[in-house]
Amino acid sequence: MSLLSDRQKEELWVFLQFVVSSCNFRARLLILPDYSHKSVLEYLHANNFTDAFNSLKSDTGLDYAPDPKSKYAGLLEKKWTSVIRLQKKIMDLENRNATLQEELSLSPAKRAAMQTDWVPRAPASYVLQGHRLPVLKVAFHPTFNLIASASEDTTVKIWDWETGEFERTLKGHTRAVNDVDFDSKGNLLVTCSSDLFIKIWDVQNEWKNTRTFPGHEHTVSCVRFMPGDQHIVSASRDRTIRIFDVATTHLVRTISGHTDWVRCVVPSDDGRLIASCSTDQTARVCDPLSGELKMEFRGHDHTIEVVVFAPIAAYAAIRESAGIPNTDRSKRPGAYIATGSRDKTIKLWDVQSGQMLRTLAGHDNWVRALVFHPTGKFLLSASDDYTIRVWELATGRCVKTVQAHSHFVTCLAWGRQTTAKSTGEGSSHTNGASDVKVDAEKIVNVVASGSVDQSIKIWLP
Repeated sequence: MSLLSDRQKEELWVFLQFVVSSCNFRARLLILPDYSHKSVLEYLHANNFTDAFNSLKSDTGLDYAPDPKSKYAGLLEKKWTSVIRLQKKIMDLENRNATLQEELSLSPAKRAAMQTDWVPRAPASYVLQGHRLPVLKVAFHPTFNLIASASEDTTVKIWDWETGEFERTLKGHTRAVNDVDFDSKGNLLVTCSSDLFIKIWDVQNEWKNTRTFPGHEHTVSCVRFMPGDQHIVSASRDRTIRIFDVATTHLVRTISGHTDWVRCVVPSDDGRLIASCSTDQTARVCDPLSGELKMEFRGHDHTIEVVVFAPIAAYAAIRESAGIPNTDRSKRPGAYIATGSRDKTIKLWDVQSGQMLRTLAGHDNWVRALVFHPTGKFLLSASDDYTIRVWELATGRCVKTVQAHSHFVTCLAWGRQTTAKSTGEGSSHTNGASDVKVDAEKIVNVVASGSVDQSIKIWLP
């Protein structure tokens, strides 16, 4: 069966006719090795170009009998298609080179600003497909170019986000996998499921399931590694938050207080606080060591799907948005939280006072995920209205709407940031007007989203 299309055959035949009729044909033939002559002869014979076959055979002086089983059969067509593929690759590289040259022509300050303030824009760089049911959570590996996705199909899949390649599937849960998280070094992966179990997977040991926690008495909605990686914290439909020892799998503490399904739980960067949210329409901040309630937040009109702590880099913009004098230079983690709800709104809160600082309205359906931009200037949200929105924190305005998926957007994650020396998480703090100076070289610009459309999308600059 020929490897070439009819049009390619026609082009090749025109080319061969030109070569055969060329006045310096003999000189050209002297340059070609025997295997090239024989592959051309095979092609001419296979396509019934008898005159050209006899002419070439005579000019080269080769005593060659065509054989469809010989190594020369089809060789010319293979070489021809290789040339076409290489030509396409060269064109792609030339286009990429032109783009890089254009970027290099920008001043260093402009390039840094572009990198620092980057937010996702359509189309996505990669669409990762393989799950058979909705994707519920995504998590980036802290050092490798890997991302884990959890799905209702009971599996976790590992992907290379830089190339878009599928790596492997982790099987062990028997019902929907609701959450997934890497520890700070990327050595362990934790998952939780509607099968009531929490599992630890050893990344360095072929991703084997090394520990299983009999976690809760109902669906486990959320699980996170606590700072230090010695404990995990989980939230469940059994209305509790539980803290487990990673090494022994022992239950360390059960925290009660919510009166309905606990949807999400997250620790502050220093691990001194945990924030949770629930179907009871409240968010709560507790001390994980004692279980003591620090503050309860009321103001949403429906289930709160997600809660996140604001990074220190976002403090100045949040204060500006709320009209708070920027006199408090506190750098303690856990000062502010953001919540997203089925009432279609996002709210910003002061943890110490419990005061609601700002409501961000604009989504047309449930808000399912929130991620702060590494610079602290923006908040990204994902919703059942199929979009990702970018909110400017200082003004509360929605500055960008990305039509992200063809169905509900269930989750969102920003690539783990490299830690800047002596300045914290990729940022340094000054007493200037902006309060925050971000080192562009430290920012990892990659975002992942997951959807009920069963795909994960990777958004890159």
